[in-house]
Amino acid sequence: MTSVVTERPRAHAASMDAYRADFERLMSSDFSGEPEWVKRFRAQSMESFETLGFPTMKDEDWHYTSVAPIADRVFHSAEVSIDDFKGLALSPVPPADIVFLNGRLVPLKSQDVRGLTVQSLAEAIRTSPSLENEIGAAAKSTSSAFNALNGALFRDGALIRIAPDTQAGPIHIVHLTTAEGRAVQTRNIIVGGRHSSATVIESYFGEGAYFTNAVTEVILDEGARVVHYKLQNESDKAFHIGTTQAKQPRNSYFESFAYSSGAELSRTNTYTILEGDAAECVLNGLYLADGTQHMDHQTYVEHVAPNCPSHELYKGILDGRSHGVFNGKVYVHPEAQKTDGKQSNNNLLLSEHARIDTKPQLEIFADDVKCTHGATVGRLDETALFYLQSRGLGKSVARKLLTYAFAADVLERLSLASLKETLEARVLERFTG
Repeated sequence: MTSVVTERPRAHAASMDAYRADFERLMSSDFSGEPEWVKRFRAQSMESFETLGFPTMKDEDWHYTSVAPIADRVFHSAEVSIDDFKGLALSPVPPADIVFLNGRLVPLKSQDVRGLTVQSLAEAIRTSPSLENEIGAAAKSTSSAFNALNGALFRDGALIRIAPDTQAGPIHIVHLTTAEGRAVQTRNIIVGGRHSSATVIESYFGEGAYFTNAVTEVILDEGARVVHYKLQNESDKAFHIGTTQAKQPRNSYFESFAYSSGAELSRTNTYTILEGDAAECVLNGLYLADGTQHMDHQTYVEHVAPNCPSHELYKGILDGRSHGVFNGKVYVHPEAQKTDGKQSNNNLLLSEHARIDTKPQLEIFADDVKCTHGATVGRLDETALFYLQSRGLGKSVARKLLTYAFAADVLERLSLASLKETLEARVLERFTG
């Protein structure tokens, strides 16, 4: 997550001033009743945002992605009234699900589950003093402008607490946006108690042109296990910046799967720090882009403690004039002996105009490690395509099957069968040329 800090011109003054104005307005209205520690956190986050400024392509971590479409436009904070909830059609969701419309909790009938707390973060801020040590514990506002902007302006999100020795899930968080021309800042916090286990799904979708800036913090205790699925299926006119950041102590396990198929411009960050002995992480992802979509995925795995395995597999399928980016870094500290780190990024280009920039990285400062990384970029195998057509399949069907076969490796790793079936169907339906 290191970057080269460059001089910040005031090229995006209008949008930055708009966010400052929103911040001051909300601090005197919606946020006025919050505890003082939250107000301090917000003020520090706003200061960090104004100091950092929007990243440019001169920043190492943003070398292939321009945020000008976001930074050059003024997105005021979304306002939500009770009328927005009227007539809202929501498909049936499992118990303990939580749904947000334009960044605000949709009133649903809550159900209590023993050992599990799922509630609105805005409500919990007023009732849970322990949050002071949790908000910003994994995703620090000083680490990026978008984290800082979220810290200053988030209205709500999901707080999920899994009690020690509890097994829970799947828990589904749905974020629906209909706020045309607005910015929606949501913040989710997942706290896994000692030796607990949970599966959490986050879904993002909406209608129109808007800006989603989401942060999810995963804070684990010793021996806790969290499997986290993030499904980004935003409107094709929307912009999405999302960060999932985890802290892992001894013997903890964090598994992430990031799926992206929506938004005009999206950036998905997945970061974790392996702080305790024998902590383990698995980061996988699949991105499907066509038209003129731009999809950027960045991962950062920091090995601090010894005996920690980390495995990554990201796959991308790009058509039309779309642009994909993968930037993955594994950083191994001198004390992190016996590290086992594997990272792979594979991309399939279905069009001669689609392109990918991939940059897997290893930075190793320990001498007793096993670390590998690699990246591939290719097109559909013409021989295989011809073979399938010679067996009576049409070109479109043959193309679909080969595309699915490419994605199947990463989809087969999903432990939640219902989700795997859903995404398999989406891959088969997405590319029909």
